[in-house]
Amino acid sequence: MPVSPASDAAPDTVLVVDFGAQYAQLIARRVREARVFSEIVPSDMPVAEMLAKNPAAIILSGGPSSVYAEGAPSLDASLFEAGIPVFGMCYGFQLMATALGGTVDNSGAREYGRTELSVSKPASTLFEGTPEEQQVWMSHGDACSAAPAGFDVTASTSVVPVAAFENDEKKLYGVQYHPEVLHSTHGQQVLEHFLYRGAGIEPNWTTGNVIEEQVEEIRARVGTKRAICGLSGGVDSAVAAALVQRAIGSQLTCVYVDHGLMRKGETEQVEKDFVAATGVQLKVVDASERFLDALAGVSDPEQKRKIIGREFIRVFEQAQAEIVAENAADGADVAFLVQGTLYPDVVESGGGTGAANIKSHHNVGGLPEDLEFELIEPLRKLFKDEVRAVGQELGLPEEIVQRQPFPGPGLGIRIVGEVTRERLDLLREADAIAREELTAAGLDRQIWQCPVVLLADVRSVGVQGDGRTYGHPIVLRPVSSEDAMTADWSRLPYETLERISTRITNEVAEVNRVVLDVTSKPPGTIEWE
Repeated sequence: MPVSPASDAAPDTVLVVDFGAQYAQLIARRVREARVFSEIVPSDMPVAEMLAKNPAAIILSGGPSSVYAEGAPSLDASLFEAGIPVFGMCYGFQLMATALGGTVDNSGAREYGRTELSVSKPASTLFEGTPEEQQVWMSHGDACSAAPAGFDVTASTSVVPVAAFENDEKKLYGVQYHPEVLHSTHGQQVLEHFLYRGAGIEPNWTTGNVIEEQVEEIRARVGTKRAICGLSGGVDSAVAAALVQRAIGSQLTCVYVDHGLMRKGETEQVEKDFVAATGVQLKVVDASERFLDALAGVSDPEQKRKIIGREFIRVFEQAQAEIVAENAADGADVAFLVQGTLYPDVVESGGGTGAANIKSHHNVGGLPEDLEFELIEPLRKLFKDEVRAVGQELGLPEEIVQRQPFPGPGLGIRIVGEVTRERLDLLREADAIAREELTAAGLDRQIWQCPVVLLADVRSVGVQGDGRTYGHPIVLRPVSSEDAMTADWSRLPYETLERISTRITNEVAEVNRVVLDVTSKPPGTIEWE
C-alpha cells in the first residue's frame, strides 16, 4: 500500500456491496491498493442508505447464489438510475444484466477456475491496454447470453457469449469473472480502469488519510477522558497504540499483560523496544498464575479463547482502577479500551455479511457482555499490510512493524490440549528454535508466519539414545499470505526444515517427532485452534 503524502482533496469512497462473496473483502483490498478508499456494505442495505454515503462509485461483488434462486440476494434497480458509476462482478454482473433487461440463462454453461477471455473491443474503457486474449478466474453456473439495451459487449469466452459489457454514457460496467484475484492476470488493471476512467476517481487515499481521520475522530471521542490499550507486543496492538497516542498523548496508558502465554523473550522485548520507540506510558501486569488457573483442565479451543478474552478484560478492569487511583488528582475517567482488531478478525468472528463464525478472536468474539469500557478499534477496517504501512508512517521501528503475526491468546491456542506451565515451557523452546533457524536462513520476510504447535494430547513412539521414547509431536505451520483471508503453506528449503527438526528433537525434552503442515487456507485455518 502506498505511503506517499496525501493530497489536500478528501478521498473518495467506493462502496463494495457484499452478496456473500468469498472475495468481497479482497475486492475492497484491491480498491485500496489502487489508492481509493473502500467500504463494504451488506446487500440488504437500502439503496437510499448507500446513496446517503455519497459514494464516488459502487462495486457489486460476486456471490454463491443463482439470480433465479428463491431467496437469492437482490438489488433495487433504482441504483442504476442514480447516476453513480457501478461495476458488477460475477453475481453482481448478472444482477445488473437482469435488472436492466439483459438475459441470464441457467443453461449449464458452467466455468470454474482459469479461463481464457477473448476481448472483442480492446479500446473499451475497461480493457484498453490489455491483451485481446487473457487469463481470468471464473466461478459461475448461470451465464449472460444477451446484454441489456445500450450496452456494448466487450469480451466473451468459449462458453459465455457475454463475459463483459459496458455503457459509458450511464457509467455502468460489468464482467462475469473475478478481476480481484491474482489468477485474473490483468484484473487489477481492469479494476483501476473502472475507478480512474469509468468513475473518474482521483487516486488520493493513503495511510496518511487513515492517520488523519483516526486522530481527529479519536480526539473528538475521548475528549478529556483517559484510555488504556492492551499491548501484546504484536504489530496490531503496537500500531493501534501508536495511533491513539498520536491523538491523545499522555491520556493513553498501555497495559501489557504477561499472561504466561508469550513466546520466549517477548515480554522483555515489549518492555524495552516499544517503550523506547514511542515513549508511551506502560504498565506491566504479571497475571500468569491467574491465566493458568483459569485454563486448568480446559482443552476445547473455543472455550480457551473465551477464557483468555474474559481474563484479559478482568485484568484491564483492575488496571483501570489502579490507573484512576494514580491519576486521581486530575479526576479523569478511564473510559476507553484500545484494541488492535483488524478486518480479518471481524470477518472470521462472523462480523462480515454472510460470514460464518469460524472462531472467536479475543479482540472480537471473546469479550464479556458486561464490558465496562467503550472500545476504540482504529484498525478495524484495515488489512495487515495496510496496518504495517500505517506503522511505518507513524515512525515505528522495522522490528515492530514487520513482526510476524502472533495471536492475542498466545501459545494457549498453539497447544492442542490442556494448557500447563510445563507444556508452555516445552513449546516455548521449540518455537524459539524454529524462529532462530528461519531468521538464520533469511526467510523471515518470505513467509507470513510460522506457528509452532504442540500436540499435547498426542504421543508417538520414537528411538533416542538407543532407547524407546514416547514423546510429543511438534507441528511446523509455515504459511504465505497477503492478508490472512487465504493462505498457502510455504515451501521451505529442506535444509532449513532438517535443521529445525534436528535441533528440536535434540534440544527439547519430551519431543521426538517434528511434522510439517501442508494444508492451505481454506480448508484449514492458519492457527490450529
